Amino acid sequence: MDFLLQANVAYLILLGGVLLSLMAIVTPGTGLFEVGAFFCLALAGYAVYNMSFNGWALIVLALSFIPFVYAIQKPKRELYLAISILLLVVGSVFLFTKDGWKPSVDPVVALVASSLLAAFLWIAVRKAIQAAAIAPSHNLGELVGKTGEAKTKIGDEGSVYVNGEMWSARSDEKIAAGSHVRVIRREGFVLVVEKDSSEKS
Repeated sequence: MDFLLQANVAYLILLGGVLLSLMAIVTPGTGLFEVGAFFCLALAGYAVYNMSFNGWALIVLALSFIPFVYAIQKPKRELYLAISILLLVVGSVFLFTKDGWKPSVDPVVALVASSLLAAFLWIAVRKAIQAAAIAPSHNLGELVGKTGEAKTKIGDEGSVYVNGEMWSARSDEKIAAGSHVRVIRREGFVLVVEKDSSEKS
């Protein structure tokens, strides 16, 4: 386990643990990010315990989670995401020390790793926030009131073309194929329709 006590290795493991933790917050329930974060942070904790570190940098690192959580709750909070990434980079770079306060992480390693981390979080998290804000494309409740065309005879069963898609349908009255129909309610994935009264005779 001595290799974990090298500043560059400990720094990269720490960044990996923080990255996986943040991704677990954005995409909860997969389990993979949570498990990976646990192991990386456990290894990083071992390194922090056995190496000299800046206490203030550890606090800055912990504080980076606050604007991150605030940023992912609603879209258009990129400023808070940027603040979170900045705190994360500063806290991680200055965490492991030499000569009292100087960072012991190789500057090239810190620059490359921090840049990649910042770019990934900026792109991935913003995309995740935007995706979460998009209304589902198949909101069945919105089909009620829509009009369409009966593709088959409709009675106890049949098919209609509504809102750009084919649907199973039924009706309380017989409707001829080719008629215009209106959705009055839905029963699961079956649309209950009636003949569109606005259809010209």
